[in-house]
Amino acid sequence: MVNSSQFPYFILTAYLDMGYLKYLYFVIVLTLYIVIVVANALLIVTICMKRSLHEPMYVFLCSLLVNELYGSAGLFPFLLQQITSDTHTISRSMCFLQIYSLYSYSCGELCNLAVMSYDRYLAICCPLHYKARMTSNKVALLIAAVWLYASVESLGCIILSTSLVLCGNRINKIYCDNFPVVKLACSDTTVNNAYGVLATILAVAVPLISILFSYTKILRVCVVGSKETRQKAVSTCSPHIASLINFSFGCCFEIFQSRFNMTGVPRILRIVLSLYFLTIQPIFNPVIYGLRLSKIRQILSLYYVLM
Repeated sequence: MVNSSQFPYFILTAYLDMGYLKYLYFVIVLTLYIVIVVANALLIVTICMKRSLHEPMYVFLCSLLVNELYGSAGLFPFLLQQITSDTHTISRSMCFLQIYSLYSYSCGELCNLAVMSYDRYLAICCPLHYKARMTSNKVALLIAAVWLYASVESLGCIILSTSLVLCGNRINKIYCDNFPVVKLACSDTTVNNAYGVLATILAVAVPLISILFSYTKILRVCVVGSKETRQKAVSTCSPHIASLINFSFGCCFEIFQSRFNMTGVPRILRIVLSLYFLTIQPIFNPVIYGLRLSKIRQILSLYYVLM
């Protein structure tokens, strides 16, 4: 048995030999990161500065956009450094820090979408009691619960994984992931595997059940409600549904890829799809919400005219 202290770093083996193309990839990734930061920051500032947007729906959206910046910060600077490096290694401590960052981002994404769907459920199904039930204190409590839930749920994986004795340090990924680290263990991983299943249920199934409940109620109201009710539901809920579908697709592929043999899928496609939910979602959300929510679209159009 090899003591894990002999591995102060991990080797990321999924990187291809890019040659001089690495500088092109660097520019592409850097441009994407700049666009993500600018787009999300612009919407966050807009929501914070305009009092007309100080409504629960937009406050929850602001939390979602902050989560996009948080997740991007856990990935993009690391990718930029790795693209230009000839030795694709990461220290043990930084690896677990990245795992925590990306896991808490993923859990936080679904939890934010769950809270947003609950808000739309109250607004559409209980319009007369909406303001009484969705108070500013409740909004703050829900946002705090989302971030705390994501943090604690992800911390459990890190605590269990850092105590493992490892027999190797080669991870077939372009960023650190918990499951490949667990597979390197020489020691018993029964607890890790059990918690991994539990963590997946807590991070994915619980928010999705909440979202499904909210939209089932909304759909029932739309079926029997007025045309105005249906239009309100479509205009405010369609960005949430589009965001959920986009993120769920990337998450499902990453979960399947981590736990099942997918060698039949081309290597470059596996790399691209493993990055999908971490790179596309942070740019998808500000675009879809900026275009679909009329209040934000009108304010941004006004800013454009004034400039």
